[in-house]
Amino acid sequence: MSEPRWPLPEPMRGALAQARAGAAAGAVPIGAVVVRDGVVIAAAHNGPRDCHDPTAHAEILAIRAAAAALGQDRLEGCDVWVTLEPCAMCAGAMVHARVARVYYAAPDPKGGAVEHGARVFESALHKPEVYAGLGESESAALLRQFFQDRR
Repeated sequence: MSEPRWPLPEPMRGALAQARAGAAAGAVPIGAVVVRDGVVIAAAHNGPRDCHDPTAHAEILAIRAAAAALGQDRLEGCDVWVTLEPCAMCAGAMVHARVARVYYAAPDPKGGAVEHGARVFESALHKPEVYAGLGESESAALLRQFFQDRR
């Protein structure tokens, strides 16, 4: 997908900032933010190594923080903005949280589960709206650079 001809929405800029912070901390550069009524209520970057938790993906950490901030387990009316197509675990968490919309930057043909792989939302009882490609080139460049630096 090509980059939009307008500035990226603030939530995707925030997710990309989280991804850059994750990369600076040595984590795979994936960032996520949760937005409700136009306000960012949670943000996170990947943390499996820092947290010693294989489930500490950016989306999971952001969803947990948003649920805590709202004092409830459902994130109805919330949007998740993430820099990479969610995996099956993260997509499943979004379904259970009843997230309204998911915006992701770069596709993930190997590990993604929205437009690739398991396509979790297609068979779920709750199906968030999905928007892909906003910030794709910047997100993909962060990931490429991160892995090049480790070779």
